[in-house]
Formats: sequence, structure tokens, C-alpha cells
Amino acid sequence: MHMRLSDAADCRALLRSGSRSFAAASLLLPARVRRPATLLYAFCRVADDAIDGQGATAAGGAAALAALRHRLDRAYAGDPLPDPVDRGLALLVTRHGLPRALPEALLEGFAWDAAGRRYATLPDLTGYAVRVAGTVGVMMALLMGVRRPELLARACDLGIAMQFSNIARDVGEDARAGRLYLPLDWLAEAGIDAEAWLARPVFTPALGAVVARLLDEAARLYARADPGIAGLPWACRPGIAAARALYAGIGQEVRRRGGDSVSGRAVVPGPRKAALLLTGLAGLRRAAADLSPPVPEAAALLAEVTPWPVRAAAPRWHDIGARTAWVLALFERLERRDLMQRGR
Repeated sequence: MHMRLSDAADCRALLRSGSRSFAAASLLLPARVRRPATLLYAFCRVADDAIDGQGATAAGGAAALAALRHRLDRAYAGDPLPDPVDRGLALLVTRHGLPRALPEALLEGFAWDAAGRRYATLPDLTGYAVRVAGTVGVMMALLMGVRRPELLARACDLGIAMQFSNIARDVGEDARAGRLYLPLDWLAEAGIDAEAWLARPVFTPALGAVVARLLDEAARLYARADPGIAGLPWACRPGIAAARALYAGIGQEVRRRGGDSVSGRAVVPGPRKAALLLTGLAGLRRAAADLSPPVPEAAALLAEVTPWPVRAAAPRWHDIGARTAWVLALFERLERRDLMQRGR
């Protein structure tokens, strides 16, 4: 399966018009990661727009989800639809070994958004964040050549933390659109009736305390993710560290406003962004690996990743040590694949 020469340019153009923040942030990634990341985010953008556009009704959302799953079927079969985004996804599947469970979970999360699903508890909300953001973190790590389970778990942590920061920032904006992502049991404990509050969303100190709880969870996950960033290839660390710093900065701005993201949207000023970027880049030193297991809501999903066979690039053949390691790794993968097939 081959992409057309214009496909990557078409995907970049799509993101420049629909995902300008990614288009800018991707400049911090090395070229070898920037191109596949562009293809990945183009698919994410198209999928989100498709489900959001047709998800006003249950039937529309189901139809959009079915159409996207058909596109996954074709891409994973090596026969993508004649579209730049689909050809790009098929290329990522082949070259980077993206297990289907990851984009499938992402689509499910988008469908939950379109359905206006609410989340009774923090684990329920975490399950949503795993789908819409943790999966993207894991897929980005795979594009960087990272497959160690502990690093993939940290990539998922980072995606969840970023999603929590977004939720904390957008409480008022979401409420005015009829959406509520804060855990319902937390609201009840704070004496807030979710339905009454959605009918008239105003800020109260009790609501600020709930937002602060979510930011505390985000901070815990950012801290768990930091050793994972330090374990990425050197050229990939600045871009991911910058994204981590900026998203965490959103949470800090919400805290500075007392948790009030209802009266207005928390925005990180330009000079503050620059300071956050410098702080993030200064924290790129090597850290001890965090071997903590993934969050329970992501465990089954991440178990799908490591067995997936990946086409390895052969080393330069004058390098005897690298050649030997490559051949041994190849035999190990073939043996594991054979065992898996016999098990089936």
C-alpha cells in the first residue's frame, strides 16, 4: 500500500485549518515523527468531525461510527478508501504497528461525546479520558518507536492528565452546550444538583472545590508521566515536554482563578506560555523509570499493544553488533507470532 506524494500535504492542510494548535506544536517534533504524527492527527480530526457532525441523534451517531469502523476495516486490511487520510492511516498501521484497539477506542470516546454521556465517578471519567486522549498519547509513543510497556503506560497517563486539564478549563463552555464531564458523585458530595446547575450554570465556591479535585488528579498523572517523557528518544522530548508544560499551565491558570472556569475561560498569557515552555524544556533531564502499572481503565487496552508485530528497520550491515541484535529480535518476533497463531 503506497501513499500518493500529495497525501501528506493534504493532511497538513487539513490540520492547518482545523487543528492549528497541533500544526504549531508539531514543529517541535523531529521530522521523522512529525510526518506520521500529522497523518495520525488528520485521522483523529476527520473522525471527531464525522461523529460530532452526525451525532445530534442516536441514529446519526451510530451511522457515523459504523462508517468510521468500515474505514478502519479497509485500512487494517491494506485496502484503504481512496482518501489521503485513509491512505495515511493504512501506512501507519503497516510501518508502526498500531493495534486496531487504539483507534477503535478513540472512536468510541468520540461517540460518547456525541451522545452527551455523563460520568458518575472518577473511574468512569478516566475511562472516557483513556479513549479520547490516552489512546492518542500511546499512538504517538508508538510513532516515536517506543514500545516498552512502562513508557506506554506513562504516555497514557499524560494523555489523561491533559484531558482533565481541558475539562477543568471548559466547565462553563461545556455546560452552556449541555455537556457535563465532572464526576456526578463529586458534585453530589459538594451539594450541587447536576441537572439544576446545568439549567443555570454559575460559579460557586463548592463548584470550584470540585474543579480543584480534578486538577489534583491531573497533577498526580502529570508527575507519573514525567519519567516517561524522560525515557523518550532525545529528539522527541522537547515537543512532548512543551505540550505537558502548556497543558499543566492551563490547570494552573484555572487554580489562579479559584477554580472558576464558568464566568470566563482560563487563558494562559503569552509571556506565561513562554515561561512554561522554558520550564518544561529545563526539566528534560533523565529520570528513573516509573514502573507503576497503567491506570486500571487502560490496562486491557495497553495489553493489546506489546504483542503486535512491527516491521523493524534493518541496521547498517557493517555494524556487526547491531546486525546480531536485529536478527535475534527478528527471530523472537517470529517465534512469538507463531505461538500466538497456534494458540488461536
